[in-house]
Amino acid sequence: MRYFTLRDILDKPENDPDVKKARNEIMTTGVVPRMLEKQNNDGSWGVPEDFYIRAKYKGTVWNIITLAELGADGKDKRIRKAAEFILARSQDKQSGGFACQSCEDGGDHERVIPCLTGNMVFSLIRFGYLDNPLIQKGIEQITKYQRFDDGIEKAPKGWPYARFPNCWGKHTCHMGVVKALKALVEIPADKRTAAVQETIDKGAEYLLIHHLYKSSRDPSVIAKRFWLNFAFPTLWKTDALEMLGIIAKLGYRDARMQDAIDLIISKQDEQGRWKMEKSRNPRLLVSLEKDNKPSKWITLQALKALKGTDSK
Repeated sequence: MRYFTLRDILDKPENDPDVKKARNEIMTTGVVPRMLEKQNNDGSWGVPEDFYIRAKYKGTVWNIITLAELGADGKDKRIRKAAEFILARSQDKQSGGFACQSCEDGGDHERVIPCLTGNMVFSLIRFGYLDNPLIQKGIEQITKYQRFDDGIEKAPKGWPYARFPNCWGKHTCHMGVVKALKALVEIPADKRTAAVQETIDKGAEYLLIHHLYKSSRDPSVIAKRFWLNFAFPTLWKTDALEMLGIIAKLGYRDARMQDAIDLIISKQDEQGRWKMEKSRNPRLLVSLEKDNKPSKWITLQALKALKGTDSK
């Protein structure tokens, strides 16, 4: 918390002594070391093969996402082992996407899903794997296959669109778009290929026509009510706060963001704090914060999002 506040709110550089000290303490104090104490020798958590579906939210995938969100050091050997485990078990060697189940030689090609691919690419970039050829292949999978359709008569044919209609059906999965953008925004601007930038542009416009969390056809209609409940970490789901944070980090300033800005401001209490509204405790491996109580993590995300939009 101190590290992200110094860096993202107070704009201290990475080489600032206080920032460096706070970054180092992430691995020795608090939630991160408690999570790593429960890690298996092979880098997984729990039953190794149950890294996604049957292990919500204590399996390997969910802990990797949480550790990335918490700023865990990708140079730590335990984090490297977790990264190498999920690359070996979940990444589809053919496409570069990430699958919710393994097969003999990695992730099952027929079970690649967009939200998981975005989440794993996001996490592994945070762990320092951006230049790794496997992560570059994952990025290419997103730019090649991620769709931004706002309701069409028929879904595209062929892989990966023939399976998992909620992910690849006639209307783009909103969570899939958010997680794809969450991954791509981690790529420094000077390292974004033309394909990455085109995907960012399409994804951002898709969210903006929805005013981030509303119906594109009737902005007075909230698309999913649970997007109003702020959570950290969001894992495979999303909310209006996460969406605004991503769009703001991408540098967008658009009138269609105002509904989300107003929503976030409306939830601030008299002390300037925000509540945790959906913690997913006790399903997480290590509980972070209690529901309906002032939350440091939600407050941090809200301040970052509002700062990114120049809102007061």
